Amino acid sequence: MRLRHVKYAKDLIQAHPEFIITQPKQYRGRWQKRFNNTNPIEIEIGCGKGKFIYESALNHPEKNFIGIEKFDSVIVRALEKVIDHPLPNLLLVRMDATEIHDVFMPGEIDGLYLNFSDPWPKKRHAKRRLTSPRFLERYHLILKENSYIQMKTDNYPLFEYSMMMFNHHLQYDIQSCFIDLYRCDVSENIQTEFEKKFVSEGHSIFYLKIIYKGVAHEKVL
Repeated sequence: MRLRHVKYAKDLIQAHPEFIITQPKQYRGRWQKRFNNTNPIEIEIGCGKGKFIYESALNHPEKNFIGIEKFDSVIVRALEKVIDHPLPNLLLVRMDATEIHDVFMPGEIDGLYLNFSDPWPKKRHAKRRLTSPRFLERYHLILKENSYIQMKTDNYPLFEYSMMMFNHHLQYDIQSCFIDLYRCDVSENIQTEFEKKFVSEGHSIFYLKIIYKGVAHEKVL
């Protein structure tokens, strides 16, 4: 899908440092201080226009939430939601997810969401998938023991690949696995913009919940 350029995105982002952070490395190990509380922190990588992360923060004031997105023209839509209705437990971060281990300290994150990530279908692009070995190693560097990762996708090849990757790493344990999330109780499920569209078109939504055990392992290159 082609990214639509938003001309004012950069200026709006720069005008609201209270809601969106563009130099996040300065907060490494200090995110709870930035939120001014000691509540657990959960992040969404690829928050898009922000529906999921915003509603998660609205529904769970006892937690802190961080939405991560790489592109100005996408995250600005999430920023507009926050500007209109600010939440004290929600921050947005404009960054590349490959640097996540430089932004968060070991054990700083209690939960991680991967919602409808780019499947990068070509084999030569596999390392770019957010469940590739290089990303699982980065998650290991920031997740707290017994924290979790939740993943949703409409792409079965990505779902299958992700199951294999998590099974390959001893520090991750697949707790829940659904090939059609909407045949289950979805009363607590928060939809993303993409998910709402896919469900209306009759697509199956594949779901994984993984527990991070924090066990010792060999470094994956």
